[in-house]
Amino acid sequence: MVDTTAYSGQTRQETDLIGTKEIPAEALYGVQSLRGFENFKISGQLMNDYPNFIKGMAITKKGAAIANYKQGKLTEEQYKAICQACDELYDGLHHEFFLSDMIQGGAGTTVNMNANEVIANRALQIMGKNPGEYEFCSPNDHINASQSTNDAYPTAFHFGLYLETQKLAEAMRKMICSLEAKASEFSQIIKMGRTQLQDGVPMTLGQTFKAFADGLKHELKKLESAAEELLCVNMGATAIGTGICAEPGYSELCIEALRDITGWDITLAENLIEATSDTSVLVGYSSELKRISLKAIKICNDLRLMGSGPRCGIQELHLPEMQPGSSIMPGKVNPVIPEVMNQLCYKVIGNDTAIMLASENAQLELNVMEPVIVYCLFESINLLTNGFNTLRTLCIDGLQANAANCENMVKQSIGIVTALNPIIGYKNSTKIAKEAMETGKGVYELVIEHGILDKEQLDTILLPENMVAPVKLDIKPKK
Repeated sequence: MVDTTAYSGQTRQETDLIGTKEIPAEALYGVQSLRGFENFKISGQLMNDYPNFIKGMAITKKGAAIANYKQGKLTEEQYKAICQACDELYDGLHHEFFLSDMIQGGAGTTVNMNANEVIANRALQIMGKNPGEYEFCSPNDHINASQSTNDAYPTAFHFGLYLETQKLAEAMRKMICSLEAKASEFSQIIKMGRTQLQDGVPMTLGQTFKAFADGLKHELKKLESAAEELLCVNMGATAIGTGICAEPGYSELCIEALRDITGWDITLAENLIEATSDTSVLVGYSSELKRISLKAIKICNDLRLMGSGPRCGIQELHLPEMQPGSSIMPGKVNPVIPEVMNQLCYKVIGNDTAIMLASENAQLELNVMEPVIVYCLFESINLLTNGFNTLRTLCIDGLQANAANCENMVKQSIGIVTALNPIIGYKNSTKIAKEAMETGKGVYELVIEHGILDKEQLDTILLPENMVAPVKLDIKPKK
């Protein structure tokens, strides 16, 4: 049962197909919402945990009200009250009455009726009536006019996800700025690039961070493109896409109203029957969240490797120390922020698999598994948004480079001989590399020791600007 301790104890009776229920007198939800609350105690994540979902529903119902009013299905009083109720929901009011679990049976009917009942009861209050006096404004006959769950629900969560995307995009933009700042800060710090965890060729630490930033820039563009596809909706499809219970021209009026309300480039699906059972846009959107996760995992894995130590690891970076790292090893500090980012990314990737399976289970004219898709998408966006904000503020912004260690590893590396090869020749390079491996000496040291180049020449070659991009140097070996 829904907890009624926050209410006065007064109740009203409401009746549906199943029977009669007592509803708290002050509650804006109704009998069908209450049944859903009681039936689906599943995830512990409620619709009001995702305010943008409710805002998406408010936009959808207001657009429908405008179209219905123009077609004579609502009185002016009902129309104005419904629009005001929807505006209040968009402004964050009355969200406490959206108690639907994000995972539910019924293809989203509980969520749709939850919205219908809250909007109807709030409209009744605006009209000077009491909640439950549905003869004046009905959840089904007026709020849900010309609609079914199968077009209102997906339109609402499409809009909710579109709004939610803006938060993730902003978090990514801030992360990109932080990575670019580190790229600039570290632009003159030479380090060894590595392939297969083995010494490769020199690069700058700044180039590492610029690559991180540019990778996320690319994914941000693809995320925004995937989000635009959410603006194609099936309003007016009603139950299966044939448009039954909607009048001719309703879809066009509704789309026009939705565009006016939001300023978004909202379009009507070309084939409403196909669109009503299809969730491929959501699969594509989830796939982009997975791609973003994979980029984030790469960044965090590299941070953990470059920050490994403090004495026996790579130790090219000093990660901010956030908390003690062990209950038994004194002085140990772990890279907890990259670690938590990795873990939430694994969850996003797992959610993508759940979304794929749910999408695959569309049958005939409907996909009844949409609620779990919606839940997974909202959760994934929320996880990534929180993750990027945490990674940026508690790790990236406080990173420090161990410049001396980076330079020392370049000088001690055998891989540096690749950069010298165009100057000293393959024969000399091979000789130095072999001796370095046999003796444990550094290439830098051996080149000077053998008199192949002097220190000034070698230092010129090893300048960051000469090591990390194509360059022509007029340097001749001594021998």
